[in-house]
Amino acid sequence: MSEQRRFFSHETLERNAGWLIIATIAAISIAGLVQIVPLFFQHSTTEPSPGVVPYSALRLAGRDIYQREGCLGCHSQQIRTLRSEVERYGPYSLAGESVYDHPFLWGSKRTGPDLARVGGRYSDAWHQIHLNNPRDVVPESNMPAYPYLAKNAADASSIQSHMVAMRRLGVPYTDEEIANAPKELEGKTELDALVAYLQGLGINRRYIIVDEVVAK
Repeated sequence: MSEQRRFFSHETLERNAGWLIIATIAAISIAGLVQIVPLFFQHSTTEPSPGVVPYSALRLAGRDIYQREGCLGCHSQQIRTLRSEVERYGPYSLAGESVYDHPFLWGSKRTGPDLARVGGRYSDAWHQIHLNNPRDVVPESNMPAYPYLAKNAADASSIQSHMVAMRRLGVPYTDEEIANAPKELEGKTELDALVAYLQGLGINRRYIIVDEVVAK
């Protein structure tokens, strides 16, 4: 007499591709939920790190341009805990630094350097020259030039609706900030906006760490 096979067994999964797919999806889903759901209730991931504030209207407009031009395809904004990265780029990234980012721009490729701590490392003039023609400051650079950014006016027509949408996602913009947003972009170019965005990246945590070291 042949041994009777149990339905709920490895043999059933190995012999039936359909059940194997279903079981695999179920296992991955449960494991993913166990890892992800608790993060929604941890203060370290749901509350801003010290010194992190919502983007100003000008910086928010610059962030839109950063995305539009595909900068995140070559530049990451996430410093890992590896010693080599911390020594090169600065303090490793924390989840609390990105609570106001919708979407996240962490990236996964570094054709160019990581920009998570680029704020304040160079002058506004350096960034302007670099964006106009990267080879003028970094001769070996293969980054494309963006001379048209200096000719295009920053888009003030949609900034308020963008800020309203961000507020619905949890960014604490006030009515006054939203009302004054178009005025902040008055007379500004897309280049001004992008430089303002870059100059604010990572400065809060870097300055806080310096203050802590000085205090000790």
